[in-house]
Amino acid sequence: MPRFSWKNPLLALTVAGALALTGCGQGAGSAPTASASDPVTGGVLTYLDAQPHTSLFPPSGGFYPNGGLVNQITDRLVYQDPATLEFQPWIATSWEVNADATRYTFTLRDDVTFSDGTKLDAAAVAKNFDLYGRGDAARALPVSEAVNNYDRSEVIDPTTVVFHFKAPAPGFLQATSTINSGLLSPATLDGDFTFYGAGNGTKVIGSGPFVVASEKIGAEVVLKARPDYHWAPKASANQGRAYLDEIRYVVTPEAGVRVGALTSGQADIARQIAAPDEAVVTASGAHLVAAQTRGVNNAFSLRFRNATLSDIRVRQALTLGTDRQEIVDTLFTDNYPLATGVLGKTALGYEDLSAKLTHDPARARALLDEAGWTPGPDGIRVKDGQPLKLVVNEAAPQPRSFDVTTLVSQQWKRDLGVDLQILRADAGTYTKAVNDADQVQVNHTMVGRADLDVIKSNYAAKNRNTLLNRNLTDNTIGDQKLEDLLAAVAGTPDPAARIQASQAVQEYLIDQSYVIPLFEEPQVFATTDAVHGFGTEPIGRPSFYNTWVQR
Repeated sequence: MPRFSWKNPLLALTVAGALALTGCGQGAGSAPTASASDPVTGGVLTYLDAQPHTSLFPPSGGFYPNGGLVNQITDRLVYQDPATLEFQPWIATSWEVNADATRYTFTLRDDVTFSDGTKLDAAAVAKNFDLYGRGDAARALPVSEAVNNYDRSEVIDPTTVVFHFKAPAPGFLQATSTINSGLLSPATLDGDFTFYGAGNGTKVIGSGPFVVASEKIGAEVVLKARPDYHWAPKASANQGRAYLDEIRYVVTPEAGVRVGALTSGQADIARQIAAPDEAVVTASGAHLVAAQTRGVNNAFSLRFRNATLSDIRVRQALTLGTDRQEIVDTLFTDNYPLATGVLGKTALGYEDLSAKLTHDPARARALLDEAGWTPGPDGIRVKDGQPLKLVVNEAAPQPRSFDVTTLVSQQWKRDLGVDLQILRADAGTYTKAVNDADQVQVNHTMVGRADLDVIKSNYAAKNRNTLLNRNLTDNTIGDQKLEDLLAAVAGTPDPAARIQASQAVQEYLIDQSYVIPLFEEPQVFATTDAVHGFGTEPIGRPSFYNTWVQR
């Protein structure tokens, strides 16, 4: 049985190879602010987030406000360095993986407790992953999109746990390092969907350096440091309790208010700084931290099971008719690079497909002509008496989504004769409409994760299913080849072959014109001079364990 550990040459080769392919280097994905002095223990930090959290169930951590809190109150089995993406011990001191990645054995620390005093042992870890790997439909808790092919756990002794998989699960080691796999106390794991929702934060017990002390639904969450915390990853500069006494998460939806509060000294850190506000922030003397999310780029997914978009010529026309460079130049800054493929350049397995993503409105119009869509009297194309009308959703968690969709709507109407309507995120029927390819044909999405499985998370039928390849009404699959390609990414144990599997998916998505990549999406924070040691985990969620304030 080959042994994979954080010092294992094969694992190191996997990471190094992936980094070589991506051109990723030191510092990518994490950008701690400068430290001007020795750390100071104590003090309160005020953090502004654009949206309130909706759940503290770790598999729901993909939503940034959720993940931003879960990252502070939970630990993970394995630590993934945000700069190098190397795996290092954390709650697990070592691990072994069998040759086909169907059996993972973890050895655990024996000195860790949850904040309710419960021992964090092998039984507790097993209970966590039995829930994350299987989900619980009766409690409305989904399977974690980070965990594939899960079968069962096996507790060997208090510090040894084994996980078995029905098929190869090469992404599981990385999955154990993600916020989606944050470790919760056994009692917390008995909760249902509502239990983890907003308003119940003080009941959600992890082993992390902070605990939820109080909460005002939709407005504020207060975290306090655990005085007895001493089990940080060895790579951490801090090995004791968190430096901060308290963090106040304050929900501040208006971008201008977040910037105003920060520049006036009423807040210490603000997330989701809008691109037009970046100059205001730096002019005030504050600092920007732009962390890339290392995953599927900000993009439009064209739902090919819709009758209009089932014609590849229409999808090709929409791709050729989208001036992606104008979007970046008009709406964003250098922190938002133009997408050159399905994945970001710092994502594992990235392939440059920019040659297939050209802007050619003349060719786009010709394709629509060939497809039988002819210009109508008002300029909107018509076929069989029906206008070429599509709907795109506003994706509120993503930067300037309404502005992006508005600009593309203008481009398509002006250059192609396509009427693109925008479904606002606050519409009452929003969620239902987004899950219907006949109501929302163009889906504005992105997802971050520092593993090759990220592409499966976004497009697989059993995960986010953003293309609606799986019809949610009858569960039929529209493109089985796409599903098979995605399954190969999740189930190929050989590292090099797995990268090839990811790139096969990327090429297929572009060749079929299923996806229009727009830009690489960062998480942009602003910090004041009082903040030191602030950083992010590998896909841009805030990490406050090493942060201190000195005013």
